[in-house]
Amino acid sequence: MSIPHRVKPGAESSLEERLQRVEDQAAIRDLTARYNFAIDNRDLDSVRLLFAAHGSFGSKDGAMRATGVEAIVEQFKARFSVLGATNHFAHDHVIWFESTTRARGMLSVHAEVWRKEQPMVTALRYEDIYEKIDGLWCFSERLLSFFYYLNVKDYPLAMGRLERNMASDTPVAADYPERLPTYVEMRPGHAGQPR
Repeated sequence: MSIPHRVKPGAESSLEERLQRVEDQAAIRDLTARYNFAIDNRDLDSVRLLFAAHGSFGSKDGAMRATGVEAIVEQFKARFSVLGATNHFAHDHVIWFESTTRARGMLSVHAEVWRKEQPMVTALRYEDIYEKIDGLWCFSERLLSFFYYLNVKDYPLAMGRLERNMASDTPVAADYPERLPTYVEMRPGHAGQPR
């Protein structure tokens, strides 16, 4: 997902429309914050309320893929079986609207995780599609990608290699930035290399 260029607020937009857009942005940011707290608290009843009935949740590496609220909840139950305590915290969040009831977003996140009986850290991004249904914003699609997922002790060495996703027993290549066309363009002759 590429982030579109910034656009000045339209002169044709009324004050009410512009205020509604600000309220919608705040509601979407609230949605993503509620998601982080619900995941960390293992509150699957709340997670259920954050997704559209037809919603989907997956990861770029293919390890996770679920469509429909109940399938998403079941997927999280399975994920939680291998996780101890987690602490997700969001950073930059860009939102752009396709209509008054549909928006896209990209959110950067870090998490501290107890996984495989060891302390791990991860940097990730969510590529989201949001829908406003019955006056409430919810996730229609959520796609997770990893910059790294590794044991705390491996952090100093892992940044210099492409295989930074060590969530499973076999390390795999990071989802970004090495695969992004803009990154590759700035590093001619180094496609797929971390430095």
